[in-house]
Amino acid sequence: METKVYYIDEKDDKKIKEASRIIKAGGTVVFPTETVYGLGANALDEDACKKIFLAKGRPQDNPLIVHVADFDISKYVKYIPEKAKILMENFWPGPLTIIMPKSDTIPYMVTAGLENVAIRMPLNKIARKLISYSGVPIAAPSANISGRPSPTTIEHCIEDLNGKVDMIIGGEKCEVGLESTVVDVSDGEVIILRPGAITKEMMEEVIGNVFIDPAVLDKLKDDEKPRAPGMKYRHYAPSAPLTIVCGDINRVIEYINSKTLENNMKGIKTGILATDETVNEYKGSLKISLGSRKKPGIIAANLFDCLREFDKIDVDIIYAEGFGEEGINLAIMNRLKKAAGYNIVKV
Repeated sequence: METKVYYIDEKDDKKIKEASRIIKAGGTVVFPTETVYGLGANALDEDACKKIFLAKGRPQDNPLIVHVADFDISKYVKYIPEKAKILMENFWPGPLTIIMPKSDTIPYMVTAGLENVAIRMPLNKIARKLISYSGVPIAAPSANISGRPSPTTIEHCIEDLNGKVDMIIGGEKCEVGLESTVVDVSDGEVIILRPGAITKEMMEEVIGNVFIDPAVLDKLKDDEKPRAPGMKYRHYAPSAPLTIVCGDINRVIEYINSKTLENNMKGIKTGILATDETVNEYKGSLKISLGSRKKPGIIAANLFDCLREFDKIDVDIIYAEGFGEEGINLAIMNRLKKAAGYNIVKV
C-alpha cells in the first residue's frame, strides 16, 4: 500500500478534505490530536474499522475510542448520563473520553463486543475539521504498532505505519503527549479506567467523588475483558526491557548506578530515564531526562518520545525513576508500569 504523507496545519483545508474523502470511502487516515496521533476510520463502518486492527496488529478485544466534532452524540449512545453531561460541559473539547451505553449505530467491532462506547471530542483543530468534513464519527486508537510507545510526532507515525495506511497528515508535536483520560459513567459513578491530563482532582472540582479502577496501577487479570483501551495488554513499550525503580530518590540513584556498573562489566548497554534534577547523578552515558519534576506536564509530553529514543540508540535494558500518583503523575506511572510490564523494584 502506498501511503500519502502531508505535513500540514489547521489552515490546510484542501489536504484535510482529501483525508476526509478517504474516511468516507472506508479508508484509514493518521491524524494529530492534542494527546497523541490517532489512526482513524469511519466508526460506523465495521469493515473500515477492521483495517485499524490489521494496520496496528491490535487485539480485537481492545475497544476503540469514537471521536466526534461536536456535542451532538445522541445517535451514538442510548442516553447521556447526567454526570457525563457535566464532564462534557467542563472538559470537552479536550483530552477526556467518556464511556456511555452505546446505540445500535455503533458496531460491536468498535466496542470489542461491549454494550458501552467510549466517546471523545478532541481539542485539536485538524482532528475536528477532519471529523466534520468526513460527516461521520471517527474511531481511532493511537497511530502506532500495537505495544510500542504511542506516537507524539508525525515522524513516529511514519516510522510505524508507512505502507500500512492510506494517508498520514500532521505536523507539530502533540501538546499533551499522553492518551486521553478515560472515565466510565455508565453505572452512575465516575470511574477512571485510564488516567491522563484531565486528572481525578480536576474532575472532582466539578462533579464530586471520582474513583480509580484498580487496573489503573495494577495488572488486569488474564481472564478479565478490558473496558477501555490500554487496560489489558503490554503497551507503550520500548524494544528493551524496562524496570521502574521506586523509593527515596538517593537510593534510586544508588541502585541504578550499581546496576549500570554491573551491566557495563557484562557488556550490557544500559539506558537511564531520569529527570533534570537527577540526570547528572547517574554514571552511565546513555541517559535521557524527561524534564523537571516541578513540571510534570512536560514530563508527560516527553515520555513516549524518550522511550522511542532508547530504541534508536539500541540499549539492552532501561531503568526509569518512579513517580508519585497525584495529579498527572498518576498517568505517567500508569504508562510506565504498562511499558515495564509491571516490572518494579522498590528501594
